[in-house]
Amino acid sequence: MGTAKSTHGGAGFGTAPVFFTAISTILGAILFLRFGYAVGSLGFWGAILIIVVGHLITFPTALAISEIATNTRVEGGGEYFIISRSFGLKIGSTIGIALYLSQAISVAFYIIAFTEAFEPLFNWCQNHFGFVLPRQAISIPALGLLALLILKKGAGMGVKALYVVVGILFLALLLFFLGKPIEAEEALRQPGNNFGFFNRENFFVVFAICFPAFTGMTAGVGLSGDLKNPGKSIPLGTLGGTAIGMLVYLAIVWKMSISASQADLTEHQLIMAHIALGGSIIIPLGLAASTISSALGSIMVAPRTLQALAFDKIIPFRKFNYLMSKGKGKTREPFNAAVVSFAIALIFVALGDVDAVAGIISMFFLITYGSLCLISFLNHFGAPPSYRPKFKSRWYFSLTGFLLSIWVMFMISPFYTILSMVIIVMLYLVIEYYNKEQKGLVNIFKGALFQLNRKLQVYMQKNQSDADAEEWRPAVVCISSHSFEREKPLDLMKWLSYKHGFGTYFHYIEGYYSKHTYTEARAIHKELIKLQNEEDNTLYIDTMISPSYTSAIAQVIQAPSISGMENNMVLFEYDKNNPEEIERILENIKLTKAGNFDVCIFAGSNSAIRFRNGIHVWIRPTDLLNTNLMILLGYIMMAHPDWHKGHIKIFSICSPGKREETKSELEERIATGRLPITLTNIEIIASGGNQTVSEIITTHSKQAALTIIGFRDEKIKHQGDTFFNSFSDIGDILFVNAAQSKEMK
Repeated sequence: MGTAKSTHGGAGFGTAPVFFTAISTILGAILFLRFGYAVGSLGFWGAILIIVVGHLITFPTALAISEIATNTRVEGGGEYFIISRSFGLKIGSTIGIALYLSQAISVAFYIIAFTEAFEPLFNWCQNHFGFVLPRQAISIPALGLLALLILKKGAGMGVKALYVVVGILFLALLLFFLGKPIEAEEALRQPGNNFGFFNRENFFVVFAICFPAFTGMTAGVGLSGDLKNPGKSIPLGTLGGTAIGMLVYLAIVWKMSISASQADLTEHQLIMAHIALGGSIIIPLGLAASTISSALGSIMVAPRTLQALAFDKIIPFRKFNYLMSKGKGKTREPFNAAVVSFAIALIFVALGDVDAVAGIISMFFLITYGSLCLISFLNHFGAPPSYRPKFKSRWYFSLTGFLLSIWVMFMISPFYTILSMVIIVMLYLVIEYYNKEQKGLVNIFKGALFQLNRKLQVYMQKNQSDADAEEWRPAVVCISSHSFEREKPLDLMKWLSYKHGFGTYFHYIEGYYSKHTYTEARAIHKELIKLQNEEDNTLYIDTMISPSYTSAIAQVIQAPSISGMENNMVLFEYDKNNPEEIERILENIKLTKAGNFDVCIFAGSNSAIRFRNGIHVWIRPTDLLNTNLMILLGYIMMAHPDWHKGHIKIFSICSPGKREETKSELEERIATGRLPITLTNIEIIASGGNQTVSEIITTHSKQAALTIIGFRDEKIKHQGDTFFNSFSDIGDILFVNAAQSKEMK
């Protein structure tokens, strides 16, 4: 895979191009063409609110960019490089494509706005020749000349031209502030009647049109690959441009409010020309300068973003990636990428509608800015050791910028917000399909999730109440060395941990901890996770290296639970075709009882699980402690989709003459516990002494999908493995031993 590093042209620009690219884009077309309308429509305080809300998004973004730029070497691609190296190439390139489109469309926006400087020419043609000259007569040739300039001379020429047009721009603003108020005879048309907040219901409509005015603060970031010291120039240029731009806008709103009436502000697109000294000449000239400088800034940035995307080989067309990543000359000017960018701009120039293009740009930029703020916030919250920026923002600034970006998008247009998000998701899915080896969405929140998990674990540990007062749920640990030969123990753990419980499965590797066993454990761990990587599987997988089965159990039962609560159940497993395996399990049960664990022993058979046959729970008079636990385990497993066609059937073996009493007691347990078990699925069997318990259970549960049977410690002492091996004619069995009786709440 290529990297954006290859796009570093070595032009060696300093801070000035970053600042001038930013400030010339900020003080651009919207300032001259739409801010008078904003003041006239919303009033002084409405226009001030546009500036405040806009900068509540752009200023945290500028801080976030400055922070990230001082934490890593920022290379070619500007904002795309920052996002992709923070979020991973999949999500980074998804947002990068949206960013590139917004930059390319911005060129069209500024060229369309540039044509408004020729309003006197359009009026002259209509007045003298009686026809309306289309705006495209100016905009398309202007785009062609700009394309010729950039394609022939490159970014170096663009920066030189930038200095000239910025000089004209500031001269136009100076003469505007020196201008006098417009005289008007009608009282309602007098200047100074604008100090209010009008038409509040139209605020976000006007905001969408004006917001691109503030997006220029990141324009200079796109020159990152051509900067001598990006870590210094990006923070200084970006923050400087943002701060000065905001002050100028505040001053302009004040000047417009005291210099023209509300009617004049809304009726005259170039109202600044009526206020400034020599306004009929200098304001159209300033508009032309600002729009051309903004277009220059955008067309220098957009091809470099596309070039960086192509270097990362994200676009699923190899030939296209090759062509777009190629550079021209020693500075690797993105010639091919510039041609494509001009072609996109030409399509939107043909539309010719400033407001429509402004709305499209606003959506794309808000997505980008929200992403940059989210990166900064997640880095603050996740606190990775590698995040050591020289310039530091604050997490609450970044979070505010992210939330406001999303909120403002919905306030502008819920439909276009959802549409833009759908487009982003579709782009991500395409990139995901063609770049499966790259990091995806999981990588975005990993650090934050680690921190959140740590804080929750510590909180739960500090606030644990008396275990007796808590509602019981299983936190099961299982250890087995037969993970790849026996699927049923993993399935059983999956059922127990699906909805109501938590499960940790350890694959046991017998031996001493060494480089060899560690490597083996990592490979097995990776393979097990891959096998369990299915929907609705909440089982946690790990490995355990230990010299003996006993020592492994001792380690497992002391392992902390991932759930935040203490592990409370141990699940052993053995193959019924190898009955000798039960012996080492029984030898270690005493070890688990020392920790007051509930114990389950799963005896697996070779028969397939027939879920439709249900779970059979067998209760005997000696199962005083086990009864509730067995019923609860059956209910917990039934929550898994595998058992959606299954059922629980309870069998109770009682002494002769106690059938009704036993049935009444069971019905009371089920009603109290609100368990979804019908009374028809309860069967009471009176033991007459002619059959053994194993014979009775075999008779009724031979076809059951799973049979749950309780056992007491005394069974192990007196009968050992004989009891467990006496059910050879039944399928899968779960033997249950409760440390204490469970309350069904």
